[in-house]
Amino acid sequence: MPLTAYNQVAIPSFMYGTAWKKAATTKLVELAVATGFRAIDTANQLIHYEEALVGEGLLALDRQGITRDSLFLQTKFTPVSGQDHRAPYDPSAELAAQVSQSFKSSLEHLRTEYLDSYVLHAPMSRRGLDAADWEVWGAMESLYESGKTKMIGVSNITAPQLQLLCAQAKHRPMVVQNRCFAALAWDRDVREVCRAYGIIYQGFSLLTANGHVLASRLVRTIAQRLGATPAQVIFRFAMLIGMLPLTGTTSRQHMQEDLDSERFQLSDEELARIEMIAV
Repeated sequence: MPLTAYNQVAIPSFMYGTAWKKAATTKLVELAVATGFRAIDTANQLIHYEEALVGEGLLALDRQGITRDSLFLQTKFTPVSGQDHRAPYDPSAELAAQVSQSFKSSLEHLRTEYLDSYVLHAPMSRRGLDAADWEVWGAMESLYESGKTKMIGVSNITAPQLQLLCAQAKHRPMVVQNRCFAALAWDRDVREVCRAYGIIYQGFSLLTANGHVLASRLVRTIAQRLGATPAQVIFRFAMLIGMLPLTGTTSRQHMQEDLDSERFQLSDEELARIEMIAV
């Protein structure tokens, strides 16, 4: 079932992430959509993403009859601190201009006239929000108001920062995307802010950041009971606590298994035990 943010825009319940795919990006986007994914996450940041190759995959899919309007596309504005010499904008320009240039570049890369979700890759620091953050967010709000993106959001944010943004922004985020650690009760503090404000929480690195949890006796026992893999248990747990999980697998089998995780059911006791497994 899709998840719906406070502005009544829906997102498919599972998202395919394209970070670190390099030259394989195009084929993996095609494979993910062919397997059943309908939400794709990328970023205009050549250090970790090949956004233009995502667009090549989307073009190939369109030729196969899978049209733009059947897909949910999400990309990001990455500040200069997260770029190398290949920034998709003039690093000396005003921040609002950087956002505008990066957004235009993303539309060209993805061969689309609009985005479903546009995300600030990270605030400028890990504490508070400074004038630069507010300038960037204001530019993103303008894109949202223009209808060029259906959602705006933020990634790699702390709970106090998110609370501040929600309290003072003209348009609070519709999505938050964070790396999700079991040791932090699966980012519970940020998820609670999201729940309070009707924001969709997207969790990434659910498997790679929590290998010890996948290998735990608890998760292995639940997997055995369900006839599932440990990864499916974690993804289903994430969904049942209100999270939209991302996967970046390069395996067709794992893509299908990840999507199939929706068919499993965990008990309330199992959910509670997994949520606190590493705390």
